[in-house]
Amino acid sequence: MFRRTRRLALISAIAATAVILSACTGTSSPEPTATATGKPDPDATLQVGLVLEPTNLDIRHTSGAALEQVLIDNIYEGLVSRTQDNEIVDRLASKHTVSADGLTYTFTLNDGITFHNGAALTSADVVASYEAVRTDATLQGNSDFASVASISAPDAATVQIVLTEPNQNFLFALTGPAGLVFQAGDATDLKTAENGTGPFTLTRWSKGSSITFGRYDAYWGEAAGVKTVEFLYIPDFTAGVNTALDGGVQVLTAVDPNLVSQFEGTDFTLTTGRTTDKATLAFNNKKAPLDDVRVREALRLAIDHEALVEAVGAGSTLYGPIPELDPGYEDLSDVISYDPEKAKALLKEAGQEKLELTLTIPNFYGTTVPKVLISDFAKVGVTLDVNSVEFPAWLEDVYTNHDYDLSFVLHVEPRDFGNFANPDYYFGYDNAKVQDLYAQALKEVDADKSAKLLEQAARIVSEDHAADWLYNGATITAVSPQVSGFPKDSINSRIDLSGVTVATEK
Repeated sequence: MFRRTRRLALISAIAATAVILSACTGTSSPEPTATATGKPDPDATLQVGLVLEPTNLDIRHTSGAALEQVLIDNIYEGLVSRTQDNEIVDRLASKHTVSADGLTYTFTLNDGITFHNGAALTSADVVASYEAVRTDATLQGNSDFASVASISAPDAATVQIVLTEPNQNFLFALTGPAGLVFQAGDATDLKTAENGTGPFTLTRWSKGSSITFGRYDAYWGEAAGVKTVEFLYIPDFTAGVNTALDGGVQVLTAVDPNLVSQFEGTDFTLTTGRTTDKATLAFNNKKAPLDDVRVREALRLAIDHEALVEAVGAGSTLYGPIPELDPGYEDLSDVISYDPEKAKALLKEAGQEKLELTLTIPNFYGTTVPKVLISDFAKVGVTLDVNSVEFPAWLEDVYTNHDYDLSFVLHVEPRDFGNFANPDYYFGYDNAKVQDLYAQALKEVDADKSAKLLEQAARIVSEDHAADWLYNGATITAVSPQVSGFPKDSINSRIDLSGVTVATEK
């Protein structure tokens, strides 16, 4: 976590989804979100409205959800990928095996894979791509390869990776930027161009406006269902809705819950998709009086989580550090409940009946969450001051210097429970049992047993009231009846468009 690339990955992931959700304070085929009216048109153009535009297209050196959202599985591919449910599936690999000791991963490549420049992909390209990630700290995913001992190609269609110790998260890491495959020795300027293996190629980038993909006709797998995809970047939520209603896009992602009513009486279908976004109310566990578990529990008891979710307009309650889409999830609603009277009693017992705290929050999150917290805390005698700051200031004060009482951030990364097993993380939470269980979970070869260990650790974290998880974020998407197969879940981090079709109108 403390390598520069890992830190930047977290920062960009937080920032990317934060902007998207601020107002609402293998190929695996996506499940259809709507039934198209008419026959799918293979020459159709799909127009998708998004919020956050990438600053550049170099996914090897630049982190952030905005890049992964559109480039992975569409332009670039890895040996494996993941479904909307975060299940790992083979992609460039036709199959893979893991040795009984969890140390050796062997991948067999699909036949006929070519890069967009026409060059055939071989195992040598995979080895070169992964060796670069392993040895170059400036590349995304470098820390994910810390336990890699060797990467080799026994033949042109086989890749073998050997680890120094088992790592239950390693295969999942290969579904992200760390696992993407690039042509060995290619000199393409990835900031503005690409040379991937995916079902689409980059045809145009109009900075500040749109990115356009075209179907790659020599794609090794099943051909994409549309000829062209145009991503329109519309940072204003109201403008996005107006564009959809005017026919400017057939799909609008990140619909503001406050604007959902605008689609009433229209042909659009609205879907609510699950994410791994954890709306985290961070407690500075090393700073008095938050170093007292009674104070932390009292603050959690003071929050009406169901009312907060209703105020936000999208999402679900979450009472622990692991969301439903990640291994180790367990409903931990038995740990905490809404009980202002018990909160008052705990604060009195801790000698904190007139407690005043400051909430430091990046200013792009809006005011919904702070207003709810101010109101709920006031009912138990806690005064909450809100310090709304620019994101660089949050990074400096909260993330780096740990100079805060409470903070609020959407932690969007999947499988990031390790933050609570890291006493140097900005939460300041230090529990040896949790650290041991997490280490065991990573080294456990059996996925089910690993998940059980994570469950145990997550329950301890929640029972220690190391933080509060205000809600598990959700995304609302508006889909035209002409569109079939558009993904529903996890689309703030990954939109696989290979199976999407657009029908001709009747």
